[in-house]
Amino acid sequence: MSNAESNPVEFEINNHAPGTALNPQCEDGANVEIITSRAVPLGGPRAMTVQRTLPQRQRSLIGAWCFVDHYGPNDVSLTGGMDVAPHPHTGLQTVTWLFQGEVTHHDSGGNHAVVLPGEVNLMTAGAGICHSEVSTISTTILHGVQLWTVLPEKDRQGPRRFDHYRPEEISVEGGSARVFLGSLFGQQSPVTTFTPLLGAEIHINPGETVTIDVDPTFEHGLLVDAGEIQLEGITVKPAQLAYTGVNETQLRIRNTGTTPARTVLLGGEPFEEDIVMWWNFIGRSHEEIAEYREQWQAEAERFGVTHGYIGHTPDGLHRLPAPELPNAAIKARKNPAPTARPETRID
Repeated sequence: MSNAESNPVEFEINNHAPGTALNPQCEDGANVEIITSRAVPLGGPRAMTVQRTLPQRQRSLIGAWCFVDHYGPNDVSLTGGMDVAPHPHTGLQTVTWLFQGEVTHHDSGGNHAVVLPGEVNLMTAGAGICHSEVSTISTTILHGVQLWTVLPEKDRQGPRRFDHYRPEEISVEGGSARVFLGSLFGQQSPVTTFTPLLGAEIHINPGETVTIDVDPTFEHGLLVDAGEIQLEGITVKPAQLAYTGVNETQLRIRNTGTTPARTVLLGGEPFEEDIVMWWNFIGRSHEEIAEYREQWQAEAERFGVTHGYIGHTPDGLHRLPAPELPNAAIKARKNPAPTARPETRID
């Protein structure tokens, strides 16, 4: 998915002193830092609104996860659904995960797919790619998450790649799970990532707790889609992202409500490289981003051509133009230390 903002927000994120007090609501539990979302229109005259939790001024990365959009359930007859014309990416992987509805994917690597709920669609941009995403005509409700991960220096100029995988739903004590990236609950996803990562949809039964043994070298973020959820005793509202830092070996997710709850757990080893992230590009300097933008506007070979895109409106754009660059140089993002700060909230 594109970041379709006409004026992409630039964040400068500074290091903060980590919190030290134990979570008072769960004895010996992990500290929990709440990251709230902001509403962002996805573009078009009837723009579908997404709730964005990453990137934020408060925190820019969780592992290599650098972009988290949560949307729906959206009635496409009111919102127009998803219709994102061909647009570019560099230096990242896009991860599409649906709860409801269907999305067609076409990219300049010659890949074409219909993404269904419970299937992961992972596209590796490498040095450059362009793609389109459109909700199908049969979709009435669109609901899911769109995620990006940063490629490390050694892989970011590599080839385009596309992976499509349907993980098995497994029963766990207190609920169920689908592990779409990495390893959890004894399940291993075969999908290739370029840094150690975790991605899983976790359902929690009413009034029950799912206890998760996690990798202590990972930092984690729990996105709540639906339900009355507590992570380590701290309430996490729908569309919020609850962050826990490294050195945790167990996380406890409790559903305090009377209806089933759905969450997405993201994790990874802290990503220590400095990155510059603007619009749909990830690079390492302002000059590199400016070059990517110029090449996209010039329809350069770096990004190729997406074939098969059919938008919802016949007079719509055939490719998304890049916004104007900011007047000031785009700075590298500085992420806080991988330690949760319970007292920190920057809305």
